[in-house]
Amino acid sequence: MTLSNLPVSYCTNVHPGRTVAEIVAGLTEHTAVANQMLDRSIAAGLWFSATAVEELSKDKQSLELLAQTLWQHDLSCYTLNTFPFGDFHSERVKENVYLPDWTTAERTTYTKTCARLLAQLMPPEGEGSLSTVPLGGAMNPSGPEFHSQCIANLLEMARYLAQLREETGRTIRLAIEPEPHCHLSSTERTTLPFFEMFYREAQQQGCEDQARMFVGLCFDICHQAVEFEDVQQSVNAIRDADIRINKVHISSAVELTSPASNAEGRLALQSFVEPRYLHQTFAKLSDGEILSRTDLLQDDIAREPADKFMLADAWRVHFHVPIDQSTLGPLTTTRSEIPRTLQAVYELPYAPHLEVETYTWPVMPGVTDQDQALATRIAGELATAMKMIDDARQS
Repeated sequence: MTLSNLPVSYCTNVHPGRTVAEIVAGLTEHTAVANQMLDRSIAAGLWFSATAVEELSKDKQSLELLAQTLWQHDLSCYTLNTFPFGDFHSERVKENVYLPDWTTAERTTYTKTCARLLAQLMPPEGEGSLSTVPLGGAMNPSGPEFHSQCIANLLEMARYLAQLREETGRTIRLAIEPEPHCHLSSTERTTLPFFEMFYREAQQQGCEDQARMFVGLCFDICHQAVEFEDVQQSVNAIRDADIRINKVHISSAVELTSPASNAEGRLALQSFVEPRYLHQTFAKLSDGEILSRTDLLQDDIAREPADKFMLADAWRVHFHVPIDQSTLGPLTTTRSEIPRTLQAVYELPYAPHLEVETYTWPVMPGVTDQDQALATRIAGELATAMKMIDDARQS
C-alpha cells in the first residue's frame, strides 16, 4: 500500500505543443517557473502532437534540446499524454479530440512512436506511462467491428511495449482514459466489460500476460465524478477485476447544485460555455436517475419553464477546473472526490503515476493562455496536489 514517490506530474497539454519550439517554450515560460515556486521538484507530463512527434523522430537534435531543457530546469518526465493527436489548441477541438481512434493504424503508430520517445527521455530501468483515448468518442461514426479492431491494435501495442522493454530496459505502460460519452466511460457499464473482452482475446492469442502488464487505465477523477460515480467504489471494482490503473489524473469538474432555483449559479455557468472543448454535462435527479448531454448548452442553462434536466438536484460538467478551489463563485466543484480517490489508490498493491491535468486554463473564464500569472496558478494546483497526496499517505 503506497502512493507514487515520483515527483507529481503536471500535464503540459495546457500549453501548445504543435512543434518542438512550442513545447520548449511552454516548459521554459510556465512549467519551469512553477517548479521554482515549489519546495519540491515536479515532473513534466509532456504532450506531443503528431506533427511534433514527426519532428522529434526525424531530428535527433530536437529530442536532445527537449532533454536538455528538462534537465536545465530540474524537470523529470516519466509520462506522456498521447490522448490529443492533432492540434489541441485549435479554435474547435470538441469530438475531433478522439480521432484517430484505436481502430486505426494512425493511432497505433503515433502511440508506438511516443513510447519510443519517452524511453529516450527516461532513466535506465525507469517506468513510464502513456494516457490515451477511451478507444474513441461514441458521438463519432463507428462500425460493428469497432471493439474487435480496437482490441487487435491494443494487443499489437502490448506486444510492442514488451519488445521495447527488452530493447531498452524501460517499462512503459498504456493507460486508456475513460471519458463521458465515449466508448469507455462508465466504470461498471463500459470499462469493466471491455477489459473482460480484451483479456479474453489476449488469452486466446497467447499474450494475456503482456496485455495485463502493459495495457491498463488512466483514472481521471474529473471524468468519473462527472458521471456521479462513487470514485472509491470504482477504483475498488477496477482492482477486483485485476485491471491495472497505470495513471491517475488529479482533476476536478464544475458542479451546479439545484439548477432550477439557482439563478446566480446558472448565470455563472453560462461563462463556461465555449467553442473549443467538449463539455459533457450530467444531471442527477432526486430519485437517483442520471441524465446527460453531449455538450454544455446555453439552451439547457436558460430553459424556461424548467424541464426534467433542469429539475435535477445537481449538474456536473466536464470542464477541468483548478483543484485548489472548492467553489467558483456560486458554483461548486468536485474537488472533494480527489482525496477519496487517492485513499482508494493508496490501497492498491502498486503505485500508479499521479498527474494534475487542468488543460482548460486558456478557456477558463477570465484567463488566457498568455496570462502572466499562469505559472502561479499551476504552482497553486501542484502544491494542493502534493498536500492531498501527503494527507492520503498519513490517513
